[in-house]
Amino acid sequence: MDYVSALLPPVVMAAFFTGLVVTIVKSQGGSNKSKEDAAVDAAMARAEAAQEQGRTPDPHGA
Repeated sequence: MDYVSALLPPVVMAAFFTGLVVTIVKSQGGSNKSKEDAAVDAAMARAEAAQEQGRTPDPHGA
């Protein structure tokens, strides 16, 4: 019975990990892909704009 208790946690973790990977792969693309891409693009644009506002002009012009 010790071998069952030794093998059970890795088997359960492998099953959950496989389910997680399958869920991630299935959720990629599809009808929501353009909406997800637009949300990422908007977040990137906001981050770049905030980064640009935080910069001060270089007094030496370099």
